[in-house]
Amino acid sequence: MNGWHLRFYTYENRKHGGLLVYEWLLEQAKRMGIRGGSAFRAIAGYGRDGRLHEQHFFELAGEQPVLVEFVVTEVEARDLLALLSAHSLHLFYSRQVTEYGVVGDSG
Repeated sequence: MNGWHLRFYTYENRKHGGLLVYEWLLEQAKRMGIRGGSAFRAIAGYGRDGRLHEQHFFELAGEQPVLVEFVVTEVEARDLLALLSAHSLHLFYSRQVTEYGVVGDSG
């Protein structure tokens, strides 16, 4: 099947609506009927500001980059992006056409 690989980039301590952004995204996608999503913490990263975000032993946690991704239909991608706009959530994202499916026996 063909669809979209939708990725959102945020930081581990960033919040929206009382939840961490990655939790909020996963919860909203689940409510919309999107069948799965994942959040990944990066070792390090930088954004438009050029500032490197990484965790050091003695620093407070919370600035590590987090990637939240979904493999969705075109309609699901459109609806999720519209929801983010409606909630005024400012997030960098990328979207690529992808082929997806399941291999192996489900039994």
